[in-house]
Amino acid sequence: MRILFTKLRHIGDNLLLTPTIVSVKQKFPGAEIWVAVRRGTGGILAGCPEINRIVTTARPEEGGRTLRDSGADLATLAEIFRTPFDYAFELGDNDRGRMLALASGATVRCTNSYERPEGDPLATFWKGRFNRLVTTGHGPVHQVLRDYRAVRETLGLAEDPPPLRFASEAMSPHSLPIPPEGSYALIHASTRWPSKSWALDKWRQVIPELLNRFPQILVSCGPNPHEVTEASMLCEGYDGRVLSTGGLLSWSQLARLIGAAGLFVGVDTAAMHLAAAVQCPSVVLFGHAPAYQFRPWKSPHRVVRSKDGMIETERYQLPGEMLMEEITVQAVLEAVDSLLSEDSSIALG
Repeated sequence: MRILFTKLRHIGDNLLLTPTIVSVKQKFPGAEIWVAVRRGTGGILAGCPEINRIVTTARPEEGGRTLRDSGADLATLAEIFRTPFDYAFELGDNDRGRMLALASGATVRCTNSYERPEGDPLATFWKGRFNRLVTTGHGPVHQVLRDYRAVRETLGLAEDPPPLRFASEAMSPHSLPIPPEGSYALIHASTRWPSKSWALDKWRQVIPELLNRFPQILVSCGPNPHEVTEASMLCEGYDGRVLSTGGLLSWSQLARLIGAAGLFVGVDTAAMHLAAAVQCPSVVLFGHAPAYQFRPWKSPHRVVRSKDGMIETERYQLPGEMLMEEITVQAVLEAVDSLLSEDSSIALG
């Protein structure tokens, strides 16, 4: 049996697919699993050994696609076209993913078919080219469940999906000087999305409070120069007790670093989902995105957000920047202490 999953979305969305892949492999150990993702986002799947093959396509949001990009995309399409598949699941809800699923020639081709307000209705063109349309189970549920239910109905999987997957044997060593496991906290403060960002001056107020609870703090960030600069600024003035990753770590190295941390504090990013995959207790700040859909999956955590009592459909209309700005330092620290008091295994400084 050969199965294709397409998820042409952002990095964190790839990790949210791993519970489905793990469950499929548990039921069908001999299955050959392929996953199609956006180019540059597949590294976070290094911790899911259940995947046999990862193929990629160009990232459309970057614009200015080159002839080389187009040639690589055609090569991916041709590889899928030449390979016989039994099942194809399009879970990214976009036409490029649907095209790959169609090219697979799979006997069973499955995609989501929404009704408003849950999503944009599927075009008639695509309805006639898929023989499994998932029309139920979307609603206000976690994204893991949205992916899982689409596949469960077709393959008869277990009722409940497992946690996110990043296997310990897939983690890579790093050269950062860190204290013993569990005795440091890790902050991931930066993101390229303004609607998910929290002010640097507020992070500067959180850090000394965390140093009262942990002997050392590590600040992780992506390789973007702006993120690297922000992370470096947060490390100033602590005589080496606060260190930055400098945006130099691979996902496998970051998984090891977060997995040994006593606490993760950060915004809604792929690093947040990685923390959930390695079961690191997490305090996560949410702005615009609905927490019920993207909060840490099956791992100890606290979500901090403003206007939490609002009806979600009304809250969604507000600017994410405003929602993040209204999150207070006190609310974050209260969430930290609540989580630390719950998990007595976390080593305090």
